[in-house]
Amino acid sequence: MQWLGIHWRFLPIEKVWVGKKQVKKNIEKIVSAVDTSDINAGPKHSGRSSGQAGLPEGGALAAVTANPLILSQSAEARMAHFFEVLQNAASGQKISIFHYGDSQIEGDRMTGYIRQRIQQQFGGIGPGLIPAYNVYATQSFKQSVSPNFKRYTSFWPPKMSSRRYGAMLSSATFTDGATELKTPVEAWIEIAPSAAAFARARSYSQVKCFYNSCYKPCSVKVYQNDKLIHEDSLIADGAPHVLPLSFEQNPGKLRYVFSSTKSPVFSGFSLEGDVGVQVNNVAMRGSSGHDLSSSDATLFAQMHREANTKLFILQFGGNSVHTFRDSSSVRYYVSSLKNRINYIQKLVPDAAIILIGPSDMSRLNDGVFETYPLLPYTVDRMQKMCLDNGVAFWNLYATMGGFNSMPAWVSQGLAGKDYVHFTPRGASIASQYFFEAFGAAYSNWLSKKGGQE
Repeated sequence: MQWLGIHWRFLPIEKVWVGKKQVKKNIEKIVSAVDTSDINAGPKHSGRSSGQAGLPEGGALAAVTANPLILSQSAEARMAHFFEVLQNAASGQKISIFHYGDSQIEGDRMTGYIRQRIQQQFGGIGPGLIPAYNVYATQSFKQSVSPNFKRYTSFWPPKMSSRRYGAMLSSATFTDGATELKTPVEAWIEIAPSAAAFARARSYSQVKCFYNSCYKPCSVKVYQNDKLIHEDSLIADGAPHVLPLSFEQNPGKLRYVFSSTKSPVFSGFSLEGDVGVQVNNVAMRGSSGHDLSSSDATLFAQMHREANTKLFILQFGGNSVHTFRDSSSVRYYVSSLKNRINYIQKLVPDAAIILIGPSDMSRLNDGVFETYPLLPYTVDRMQKMCLDNGVAFWNLYATMGGFNSMPAWVSQGLAGKDYVHFTPRGASIASQYFFEAFGAAYSNWLSKKGGQE
């Protein structure tokens, strides 16, 4: 009603006398059914060490799971191709998995746990590709940069007109714009392992610097624990290049000092082992996945070829759920996400894709937290889109307990008070369920193949 120029809204009398009660699902079985306590201690590898850094520990994988990957025939074929490569990952040929997602994976949340499990099982060490200029707090590595470095991303201003972000969808330069300076300036990036990381990410034997758009002479000096170990010049032909360094053991702190009148574009550093799987985290705060196609296509594809990417894990939807007003807006969003998936399939055709749907998310409605009304429909449409496009789907929403499960996760300290993001413990539980689904799909493929590990 309108009164005194103000629109007044009154609760029905039944709600005045009997308010809505907060519903909390019982998730005890969900929480107790997984064990995340031994994440840094796995079974010992049954074979002989070849002296290559990153050999697997092996161990048994789940044969069945209550929350499996949902696969169409074409998605199963793509995953079978990936599993064939994965089985041989520790024999010498390294492969990459890229985990692109929104803030639910920011700071290596979920990815760090998944990486540890996959590298334990199939080989690999190190956190993999990291941004040239990282701004998110992360436990997986340490990084600092000189004040004259500037960060650009495909998903948040400031952006680069050239769109030369590469696979990380972010980049950094130490001089602004196209103007060349009269005298060279120095800039530095320092990288070190983190003692807080999961065990496999704490060490690495190879470090690669990815750069492009180097048109003017640029010198680089690399210091290992403050001792100069490498002096070089970047290739000034404008093309994408990699500056690789290898070490007999974990190199510790590395400082790259660059000097030029015009900065190249730095698109990331890779911290990796000699064999196995690199699992790379690309967190895109605020993104719904639309920005997956916002990088220069040639550079995006080239960087994935260099990394030998064989699997994409995409985790989006959470930033759009609260904006949906009707079913047509959901269908429009899922159609847009499908176009981005098709874009990846075109640029990296021999890689499989897994889409992780959004978690349960709650809105405050009449004093209680409830699942966003169109979230279940969003999950259903995502699953159908995946089945139609050769993409594996994993239902995180159902794994959590489905409708109105988030309040129970919050009350047990598994999710934050925003009723959206997991806490570290909650992320570990969700990630363990994903790894079980991943492992069960691999076991099923191995069983059909009739092979042995």
